[in-house]
Amino acid sequence: MGLRQLVIDAWSWLNYKPVMANVGCRGDRVFRELVRTWVPPQELRRLAAYRVLASYDNNQAGQLAASGGDEVAVERRELGDAANLVDTALGYLLGTEQKVTIQGAENADEEAPPPGAVEAAAAQQQLREWADKELLALRVQQAERSAVLLGDGVMVLAWSPEKQRPTLRVYDPGFFFPQWGDEDEDFPQRVHLAWELPEDEDAGLKSRVRRVTYELGPIVEDVETEAGGRPYPWEPGRTSNVTCYLTEAEWLLEDLKKGETLDQLPMDTASFRVRPDGTELDRLDLMIDFLPVVHLANTIPDGGEHWGRSLLARVLQALDELAATDSDASAASATTGTPIIGLSGARLSVDRATGRPQELQVKAGAVWQLGETGRMDALDTSPQLAELRARVDHLLERIASNSRVTAAGLGTLNAAEVPSGYALKLALGPLDALIGMMRLAREHKYRLLFKFV
Repeated sequence: MGLRQLVIDAWSWLNYKPVMANVGCRGDRVFRELVRTWVPPQELRRLAAYRVLASYDNNQAGQLAASGGDEVAVERRELGDAANLVDTALGYLLGTEQKVTIQGAENADEEAPPPGAVEAAAAQQQLREWADKELLALRVQQAERSAVLLGDGVMVLAWSPEKQRPTLRVYDPGFFFPQWGDEDEDFPQRVHLAWELPEDEDAGLKSRVRRVTYELGPIVEDVETEAGGRPYPWEPGRTSNVTCYLTEAEWLLEDLKKGETLDQLPMDTASFRVRPDGTELDRLDLMIDFLPVVHLANTIPDGGEHWGRSLLARVLQALDELAATDSDASAASATTGTPIIGLSGARLSVDRATGRPQELQVKAGAVWQLGETGRMDALDTSPQLAELRARVDHLLERIASNSRVTAAGLGTLNAAEVPSGYALKLALGPLDALIGMMRLAREHKYRLLFKFV
């Protein structure tokens, strides 16, 4: 593709894609919507990577390649292998059922329950009731599928004055812009959620940018702070002078100038949002000392990194090879089912209207008259089709192995080839290790979610 420079980052596994070469340039025809004045330049490769991965999930990778100049790619056949790989891994990650449990709650029904068991059972019941009202299992499915596919998922918690309970919402990770400091390790001090709102001529609204900001800062104008800090219920006996502020505002796109990126939008032209209860969302004190934004990374990030890696990252080129082989197999099957036939010495029927010989058609029941020296030869492409099918099986096996989902996990392993259940368990070993690593990357993030609730 003629790289001008070698880029090694969290998304360098996409460097082989020609569409990634011009990300952020004015002449970019594929991701032109990313070149906005408010989008930080350092985020462009991440946002472009999300678009590429989403195209594989929707069987549109060929269309994406065609928009980048590969005209032949639009005819590529994609049969859902990427989506199947993601859904399979997601199923193993979450299991068949999810329940909220608190350690010790199972001992509450004993004649002499241990200390804290009754309280744990009561808290568990409250959390399960909240999970049922907020459709927690559905929200987790949404966020986790995004994490497995794109590498990142985002869930945001908020207190609803109307419902009188915490609410949970899942956001596209492309709307998520954390502000990492030099000393931040796992959690940032400020997070932006931002996206564009299109023009609505009927309502008289112009194109806008909406930004929701969560920021940790010192507590101001608080009586409890003067006495040493604010006590929080999740840390009894300890006070803190830190709280989380919420700001939600909109800007007209036409008012933004060059250099006014997401973190530098002018506050003097901002239009602040108002909650249904009439509260203006301008540095609203949320009365918590952490950000209620849960970022799910699909994998454990490398040192100094914060983003997860998609399940498809390591096998993306194999998926391209599989789609190309499927396309070749489809073309070969056409000539196998309706072969190319050469005739010599054939007597062709004449069209009475035009006086020209009629074309022969290969179909069932067709009768062709041949002369004494006539002959018919058919081009047999079935060996090539068999070879292509064998290559498809090889690629599927390679994808299953390199993604660590395994052929046994995908269900493509022939049961007759498995000598025993112990052998099957060994075959699923890489998948067990993969799921263990994915769950470890999420463990402390779910603790934060229930801490807010």
